[in-house]
Amino acid sequence: MRTYFRLFKKDILSAQPAHLYRAWMAEMRTPFFHSYMCNDPDLVDLVLKRRPMDFPKSERMRVGLKPLLGESVFISNGELWAHQRRIIDLAFEGGRLRSIFPAMWDSGMAAVERLKPLADGRPVEIEAEASHVAMDVIFRTLFSVPVESEIASVAFATFREHQKAQPVANIAAILPLPKWFLRFHSKKTRDTARIIRDLIGQLTDTRAKAIAEGTAPDDLATKIMTTPDPETGKVFERDEMVDQVAIFFLAGHETSAAVLAWALYLLALFPEWQDKLAQEALTGFEPDKIYFSTLSKLRISKAVFRETMRLYPPVPMFVREAACPEHFRDRDIKKGAQVILSPWHLHRHEKLWDRPDDFDPDRFETPNGKACLRNAYIPFSAGARVCPGSAFAMAEGVLLLSMLVRAYRFERVEGHDPVPVAHLTVRARDGIHLRITPRTNISEKDDAS
Repeated sequence: MRTYFRLFKKDILSAQPAHLYRAWMAEMRTPFFHSYMCNDPDLVDLVLKRRPMDFPKSERMRVGLKPLLGESVFISNGELWAHQRRIIDLAFEGGRLRSIFPAMWDSGMAAVERLKPLADGRPVEIEAEASHVAMDVIFRTLFSVPVESEIASVAFATFREHQKAQPVANIAAILPLPKWFLRFHSKKTRDTARIIRDLIGQLTDTRAKAIAEGTAPDDLATKIMTTPDPETGKVFERDEMVDQVAIFFLAGHETSAAVLAWALYLLALFPEWQDKLAQEALTGFEPDKIYFSTLSKLRISKAVFRETMRLYPPVPMFVREAACPEHFRDRDIKKGAQVILSPWHLHRHEKLWDRPDDFDPDRFETPNGKACLRNAYIPFSAGARVCPGSAFAMAEGVLLLSMLVRAYRFERVEGHDPVPVAHLTVRARDGIHLRITPRTNISEKDDAS
């Protein structure tokens, strides 16, 4: 589909030259900072896996995200990050995914019901629907309440306003200001961040009381709040917990919503894959029976979701900072230089991937796909700072995609070709509009022929 192929390299990074899809490394200079984009798999491995502490999160990116995230694990560095990560890793291990799976299932069933009035063939803005179900998953798995609950609904609406107001980096992130210098954010950014954090604080306070009384449900919030750091024995204090829940809002909700919306768009563009996935879902599970083993039966859905994250990685760039002088390939890197790892470029690098712009969920079964999966595929980052919720996100995405396609057929709206842009994640500039109709006969295309 020619229109589809033209979209890949438009808008999101159009200011950057096409040779970045072939280059192993590129140097970028501005009056305010010096950056190096690294596509060489060996350099990516060095920064993310072999020496991650020598490449902390960039202060320039931290500045823009601090109003909402505070000092959460997503943007913290050093010992603070290590302390946070030890607690969060423990909270997610030990069968935690299996225990919260029913909450994900309930969110999927609620989404199927919510789409019924919209499934009449008219265009539907699917990013909004994906955001709704992804936030519902966050609230059900974290606090055992649906997104329609009073606090959750206000938080969800405010977060959407925060997304519009919050750039990836503001002017304070670009200018080489000292750390003590006052950082500037728009009033809307500060106001929406404060409202969200206040609402999270209310949920945290209520849960702390329930924990003290022995009545708290066994969900993620309870687990995170009661898990001690194995080295210090400390648990998260109240404000620390607010920081961590805020990152679930951003990384947990925003990334899942973005990938789910793009996956549905890709399936609308390639209906043969949509029908394969729907048939798998019809035979793989029954909506009224919750089985964790269902996930192992959804191989096509997993392949589609994985390929979607290759083409539309939820976080298009990771920005690190060189803590000491380095030598990358034939260049000397000064201390403080920005080191950019770009899944957007790496995932479609012309020297690494066969047919990098093609949508091909089967590619990961090929020798080239398997090799790239090991050294050129980082939708969740990698190494010590790999997303702690990566297994959560994969389970959520695969399940929701299967549930939605099992119930409905998604079709492209003629004349509407979404253009990817970089907000907090890779989103569509004007949304993703699809037609939705009830799925009644998977084989109707074959029968007609």
